[in-house]
Amino acid sequence: MSAEFKKFLAEEKRLLQEKGCYRQMKTMDGASQAKISLNGKEVINFASNNYLGLANSNLLKQAVIKSLNEFGAGAGASRLLSGNLALHEQLEKILAQFKKTPAALLFNCGYMANCGLLSALSFRHDIIFSDQYNHASIIDGIILSRAKLIRYPHKDMAELRKLLIQNQQHRAKRFIVTDSVFSMDGDIAPLRDIVDLATEFEATVIVDEAHATGIYGKNGHGITELLDLEGEVDIQMGTLGKALGGFGAFVAADSLVIDYLINKARPFIFTTALPPPAIAAALKALDIVQNRPDLRDTLLQQANWFREELKNIGFNTLNSETHIIPILVGENEKAVQFSQKLVDAGIYAPAIRPPTVPQGTARLRISLMATHKMPDLEKALQILVKIGKKIRLI
Repeated sequence: MSAEFKKFLAEEKRLLQEKGCYRQMKTMDGASQAKISLNGKEVINFASNNYLGLANSNLLKQAVIKSLNEFGAGAGASRLLSGNLALHEQLEKILAQFKKTPAALLFNCGYMANCGLLSALSFRHDIIFSDQYNHASIIDGIILSRAKLIRYPHKDMAELRKLLIQNQQHRAKRFIVTDSVFSMDGDIAPLRDIVDLATEFEATVIVDEAHATGIYGKNGHGITELLDLEGEVDIQMGTLGKALGGFGAFVAADSLVIDYLINKARPFIFTTALPPPAIAAALKALDIVQNRPDLRDTLLQQANWFREELKNIGFNTLNSETHIIPILVGENEKAVQFSQKLVDAGIYAPAIRPPTVPQGTARLRISLMATHKMPDLEKALQILVKIGKKIRLI
């Protein structure tokens, strides 16, 4: 490593520390649960996307062990070589049924799915209208596509309409892309309005259901089901590693789209297929989601209660309406201080800072799990009040 490169890295680290944006990993000892051991200290865990608590489910563990014994630890190759197992095709069939689409395609993670999907479907002369608060994987997928990126203000349908009108004469493909549940604000996209605008202006709708799959709608299909839009959203992406407790992702869409992605999506073509145990875990998780509605009912009921309590206390939870609840702090250093004091008191709620969120909006991100117990939530509120007052946030 050259001296010049070392100097560059040291300076970048210094700048991150100066801005309060330097990140360090914390060590978790054990499974992802409602309570964890963090750097050797037991804490209530508000930092997991394991929303239904399935990551440590005995049913998933048993399915994984059975699959491991039958199919081995890995797929051994990409799907287009010798890595396409009957297990993969079984899961894709069930995912298509789950999402009420003609077909589905597995990807190795949500980031790869969004990058592969967007870079394969759109090109330099196309236009992609993207919500300002969309996930980084969506933005990176658009950049890889080299399509024209037009960001519209968060959930602002009047402005999106103006932008669509301004680009109405554009002859290439037009896409509208949005998260359904926004991962740092915890609010829900106005999907009905987006679908109506897409119909009017002949655009294709792509929805990232990563934080909604398994949780929302009568059957846990996501926000598309909750808003009665199944069959009207063109392309959906979902993950297997959040509410479903495992690992991987998928795209659900028309068979023409899926066939195209098999041949054009580079993150699908050029990577080893998901390992059989991950597939087995997803199959069991989908079965649980469809047969245990009480898990998502518990999660959403507790989230609604916890959010209202935080608001009544005086915390700013922005426009959260889901199981993801931000507590706005503002300054980076203050958010880090708040988070560390909470860890010391037995609660882990991570500080989220730029570039993950806009400048001046550093926050704590609280994500609830169906397996949180009410006494722990009540205890957490007491601690949040005490420390919130101590640092003069409330």
